[in-house]
Amino acid sequence: MSKNGPVAYFVHHQGRGHAERAASIANCIAGHRGVTLFCAKPEIFPDLDKRIEVIAIPSLFEPQGDEAPAMASIAMPHTVHCAPLGWPAITSAVSRIVSWFAEEKPALFVTDVSAELGQLARLCSVPHVAVLQHGERSDPGHMAAYESAVGLLAPFAPSLEQSDRPVNLRRKTHYASGVGVECAQNIDKSAAREKLGLDPEQELVLVIAGGGGEGSPSAPLTLGARAEPDVQWVTIGKVRSEWHETPPGNLEHRGWMDNPHEWIAAADRVVSSCGNTTVHMILAAGKPWVVIPEWRYFDEQFCKAEVLDREGLAAVSRHWPSHAQAWEKLWTAARMIDVERQRAVIDPKAPQKAADWLEDLCQRLWAGSGEKPALEIVA
Repeated sequence: MSKNGPVAYFVHHQGRGHAERAASIANCIAGHRGVTLFCAKPEIFPDLDKRIEVIAIPSLFEPQGDEAPAMASIAMPHTVHCAPLGWPAITSAVSRIVSWFAEEKPALFVTDVSAELGQLARLCSVPHVAVLQHGERSDPGHMAAYESAVGLLAPFAPSLEQSDRPVNLRRKTHYASGVGVECAQNIDKSAAREKLGLDPEQELVLVIAGGGGEGSPSAPLTLGARAEPDVQWVTIGKVRSEWHETPPGNLEHRGWMDNPHEWIAAADRVVSSCGNTTVHMILAAGKPWVVIPEWRYFDEQFCKAEVLDREGLAAVSRHWPSHAQAWEKLWTAARMIDVERQRAVIDPKAPQKAADWLEDLCQRLWAGSGEKPALEIVA
């Protein structure tokens, strides 16, 4: 290992938000030292600095068909979340990363997100930074990764921190609010509507349907839209319908979109779940906002929704409204939100500040070692 070595970054390939924040930070780091991105799906990354190396590794989570079935039911140790036995793909992925450690002598390894790879780096004597998430993370697996990390990177503001986060973890956390959602900032509503071909005068409610499971239910949306016949409701994302629905004419399902930030800018009001990227795009735009958290591991979205409610940044419901009056109560609360407070949560310099923090960490960790190791980022 060495002071001037590269930084490595592992990126979880199931979410573009992970890739976007990794790319925004890596592009800032590339001017200081080498950067390597590890990911099972390199195609999820947006534009990268040409100096950044991307290494594809097998998925750590998706079976390939050659796993040993006799070991499928063996229980996980408490210190890990996903470490099945008899998976050749995992063996190959870990071998590739560890070989890179030995060959490139990285200064730092960033995991976004994997408790197992954070612990692997520590066992390989490579300092690592773990990306911090909302949720019930006090289990042995998360705590082993967080406590063994030399630093934690939180892609949200200090004001959005959970009240139960231990002080010892907060002390080594760098908060990078809105990192990876720079495209959502300062988009003009009129320009967004013109680009999307929308009526500049029509009131628009945008529903951002989550990607988890079977999609967001359409039935509650029919109730909300029918109660506002003069308002256009549009959904983007994955929506599921049910046989008993009677869809109103002012509810339109657009499906998956590659430009959700433009739709958010064009909207008058927004309904969404609370994945980290979605949350920060909406905060950057500043909108009357109804949040309905979705099921995620470790109650991630429910914990984030509680923080948004606590800070007065969103009107929160723990379940989908089942009648028109419930929608009206939520919109009454949403209209009272100070959108300037929402926008103030976002730090437009978050990527550069995060990169500077990582570089400073490298310098402090390797002071006196003589060399300059690389920085590794795993996605």
